[in-house]
Amino acid sequence: MDSAQIETASPLTLEIPQIVLPPKALPTSRPSTRISKQAIRTSLKASTGDAVFSAIFSLITGGILLSNFLVELDASPIVFGMLSSIPMLVNLIQPLGAYLSERTTSRFQYALRTYGISRLLWLFLVIGIVIFYWGGINSHQLMVLTLLIVLATHLLGGLGNASWLSWIAMIVPRRLRGRYFGLRNSAASLTNLLCLPLAGLAVSHWPGGALQGYGVVLLVGIVFGIVGLWCQYFQVDVNPQLQNTVVEYPQNSESFIPQKDELGDESLSIANISSPQNNFASSIWKNSNFLRFLLYFGLWMLAVNISAPFFNLYMLDTLHLDVSLVTLYTSIQAGANLLMLILWGKLADKIGNRPILIAVGILVAVSPLLWLGTSNHHLDIWLWLPLLHILAGVTWAAIDLCNNNLQIGITPIKNQAIYFAIAAAVSGASGALGTTIGSFIAQFIGYGGLLGLFTVSSLFRLVALVPLIFVKEQPTQSLTQMIQVWLGRKKIAQS
Repeated sequence: MDSAQIETASPLTLEIPQIVLPPKALPTSRPSTRISKQAIRTSLKASTGDAVFSAIFSLITGGILLSNFLVELDASPIVFGMLSSIPMLVNLIQPLGAYLSERTTSRFQYALRTYGISRLLWLFLVIGIVIFYWGGINSHQLMVLTLLIVLATHLLGGLGNASWLSWIAMIVPRRLRGRYFGLRNSAASLTNLLCLPLAGLAVSHWPGGALQGYGVVLLVGIVFGIVGLWCQYFQVDVNPQLQNTVVEYPQNSESFIPQKDELGDESLSIANISSPQNNFASSIWKNSNFLRFLLYFGLWMLAVNISAPFFNLYMLDTLHLDVSLVTLYTSIQAGANLLMLILWGKLADKIGNRPILIAVGILVAVSPLLWLGTSNHHLDIWLWLPLLHILAGVTWAAIDLCNNNLQIGITPIKNQAIYFAIAAAVSGASGALGTTIGSFIAQFIGYGGLLGLFTVSSLFRLVALVPLIFVKEQPTQSLTQMIQVWLGRKKIAQS
């Protein structure tokens, strides 16, 4: 979701790419060929602005700040497992959201309804914190209210996510995806880098206590979240019904002959317009490449989330680190993420996303093992834990960016939001299952359980990478070719 400078009184309208029809179906007048370059530039700026403001909202309503809020309420590991599994489990509603969005005539209006209500619902938690300090509710009731708000807001977000991703996929030129999403994510990471330590300090040093401090910071975050939605007003609007009726990627990639404009975009020459009789469910089952991606994505989310929600709990509860110190680590991770995103984006545009996902995925797989033996000694606090967060920032910059780009690249334009929703539903259910498994291990085995689930997660992550080997992407290079590119550059630099 995401910003820009503007001079329009209403959202711009998408112009459909040129369609090449069979001779018997040629229309008397040809539709407009593509979105204007100025409209694309304005939309990309607007989307980047949305990323910045939405990042502020997200870091306050999730992550370490929300985790610390629950720690202050004496939440159990089961509650932390629920907190992490809810955003993934509600992805099961994404196919419904995609279906509803495809029946609208505006991506912008649909996003405004879903995300606008979702972000405003957090005001009830601010009110709940005020009532808590007045003695109207106890800590357990406030904890339940927090989980209910998390559930409701993510349900609404689940209804809008697939539509938004399809919207942004239509706007961003294909040849610029790696670089643009790298830049956009870098802007969000820089925001996290600057704002998270300030928010952490404000919460931990607020005169009225950490709970009251979180309420004040949360109110500020809601305001920024609404500003982020306002930025979307300046993006080129897309009519889903027009997109699904007219445009579709050919199933045979060889019949797709791109024509590049000055922005590096590719106009779609479509030789395959599906008829109304085509069965959508049947087309998905026939798309073996997409099914292989689903298998990889589902296994990966399960493996990652066995341990992912519990690193913050490990630092806050087991190592007894102050929240301001943990937010500092998170900022260090955001800084490493920021520095690497643009590099990963450019590399993905050159060699493809799949080889990067395989190579970096191996590092991500073994990284939980590096947490074994950490303690609250000074050497660990000031050297080892920062290094672990730097490694996480570097590697997850590649994983998040390339997973997103790979998913966009292998899905057809027609019914694109539904494909995205199915992928999100599969990954969400798998991630929620992984979090549930991890939370029970942490709850019933205790300290040793956390270290044990780090090991289990590492093994599962390695297994999850196997299906990715068989996912096809164009253009792409093998790991051997990628290494040869790096070695070639090194030799040139030395000469």
